[in-house]
Amino acid sequence: MAGLRVIELAGIGPGPFAALILADLGAEVLRVDRPVPAAPVPDVDPRTDLLKRNRRSAVIDLRHPHAAEVVLGLVEKADVLLEGYRPGVAERLGIGPEPCMTRNPALVYGRVSGWGRDGPLAGRAGHDIGYLALCGALHSLGRRSARPTVQLNSVGDFGGGGMLLVTGVLAALWEAARSGRGQVVDAAITDGAALLTSMTYGFTADDVWNGGRGTDLLDPGVPWYEVYETADRAFMAVGALEEPFYAALVAGLGLTAEETDRRDPAGWPALRERFAAVFRTRTRAQWTEVFEHTDACVTPVLTPVEAASDPHMSARGVFIDVDGVRQPAPVPRFSRTPGTVRRPPPLPGEHTEAVLTDWGLPDVAGLIASGVARQRPAEVIARTPPARMATKPPAAGRSDGSSGFGALDDRKDRR
Repeated sequence: MAGLRVIELAGIGPGPFAALILADLGAEVLRVDRPVPAAPVPDVDPRTDLLKRNRRSAVIDLRHPHAAEVVLGLVEKADVLLEGYRPGVAERLGIGPEPCMTRNPALVYGRVSGWGRDGPLAGRAGHDIGYLALCGALHSLGRRSARPTVQLNSVGDFGGGGMLLVTGVLAALWEAARSGRGQVVDAAITDGAALLTSMTYGFTADDVWNGGRGTDLLDPGVPWYEVYETADRAFMAVGALEEPFYAALVAGLGLTAEETDRRDPAGWPALRERFAAVFRTRTRAQWTEVFEHTDACVTPVLTPVEAASDPHMSARGVFIDVDGVRQPAPVPRFSRTPGTVRRPPPLPGEHTEAVLTDWGLPDVAGLIASGVARQRPAEVIARTPPARMATKPPAAGRSDGSSGFGALDDRKDRR
């Protein structure tokens, strides 16, 4: 995607994730950060804010009377704009779809919100757990006779929100290349999370899925799709759904087909206890060795630190190191044009002067002097070790003080 210019109006969660994907694929992404009141910088190493890698940052005070004109000037040079504000915020700031697309009719205006841009909840605050709850996804997560299990925000924020925003943006770019006209891409996390449960809704309609938490095939309602504790208080994940895989599981556990007959659901509780008892007799490492070369679909449950050094993950280069920070490599993989990590996460305002100049805005020095735009002081940048290495994943098929800069400060604007 080299040559694609993207403006990211800084936010949290799915918006930055979508920008990360486009940046990893080669797009030039300009992150427009907003200033915050002078305050001590949080005790977080900015190099580890991985959702912000591969782009430059300019700080623009969006509440300044002339800020909208600055953003619209950037929009004239852009192919895509991404924003994740609550409905109406971009419009109040003067940078909603209408003025942006008046300046650049071919612009793809990508926006992501929690509840969507209309409906009774559109203006309400929310987070991943609520979006999953409303669309029916959370109900199925967890064990029978227990409350639903709260998941990481991967399903809602990043799957239902960020990934589908990227999908929509790419589709709109494809169409714009033919029509010459841009459009608004509206990605709601609730909508996207619902889409991710399409198989579940299909199973429910066909009476294959009974809808009871912890009672179906993948939730885990069966003993052969479960996590079991080992002798060293670690865990093994079992996903032996098909008959050949189940037979390999039974053999690896040293059990017989007769004592592990799974045809009668009435026997599943006892079967689960039998599996649990056997798994507790050996350590995770020992069970890993037992199942390593089988098709039993039994896998050790690794911590993030362990996963980064796992032999399979290492062979494929799933994780890379950039200036000592371990992180997932860009994906998916391409045979000719792999994604790259070209620059580390920026400090807000680190590149304001340079990037506004590169994008062709007039009188950048005047914009900074007036306070519309703000350049982070060089001495603050110098205190943060920069990363300037370009790191490529394997090709497809191959094994600060009080400087007044920071994250989005107006929480009511967030999705």
